[in-house]
Amino acid sequence: MAAGRGTRISRHIGGRPKCTLSIGNGLTLIEHTVEKLRAGGVNDIALVVGYQAHVVRTLLAGKGVMFYHNPFFDVTNSIASAWFAMDFIRDDDILVLNGDVFFEGDLLDMMLATTVNPVLFSDETRKDEADYKLCYEDGRLLKYGKELQGEDITGEYIGIARINADLLPVFRQRLNELINSQEHALWWEDVLYSLSQEMTINVKDVGGLFWAEVDYIEDYNRIMKHRNLASDDHDMSST
Repeated sequence: MAAGRGTRISRHIGGRPKCTLSIGNGLTLIEHTVEKLRAGGVNDIALVVGYQAHVVRTLLAGKGVMFYHNPFFDVTNSIASAWFAMDFIRDDDILVLNGDVFFEGDLLDMMLATTVNPVLFSDETRKDEADYKLCYEDGRLLKYGKELQGEDITGEYIGIARINADLLPVFRQRLNELINSQEHALWWEDVLYSLSQEMTINVKDVGGLFWAEVDYIEDYNRIMKHRNLASDDHDMSST
């Protein structure tokens, strides 16, 4: 998912799409993601674009990525982006991730090896810093949201989920229902949340493996520190 504007960090990055930020060694964030997915054996990769779509398309030209376009990115949320990619959500197990998430191969290996379905991935080491919070017990989602506090916070949602093929018909049906009800301001994850009264929505801790979702400038700095690269200039031009 890479259709949104990224308003919380845009003033630091000149209004460019977050996924096109340079993370050093000649790579942008989205190129790094595509490389890690390919190395992990994920060959079918699709990206939903919207804001400055041409910039992202140009960056990934020739890399075998399928594109879907959300022309209403300014007035919708990620549930609409998922709906525009409906043809991709069909026949095989899928990972759904936000285009501004950084991860390494060890985390991808863990996610691909996960057998529970569906599953949201969480970081239990980031309760205090958490942006979007999850509350779960014995791996079962109980509560979710930015407003959770105190003992209701089990971990931070990392912006990645896995849905296996056998659940996709149910997922697609509920996605259609929500869109047809004009619920286009929801996150795509709200499709899963809406099913939580009917089935178990699983949550799995990433076990301290490094990840970062670039919502704020501090998130970008965490990535650069992890990669042992300086990020003081903050012009973040791609290379």
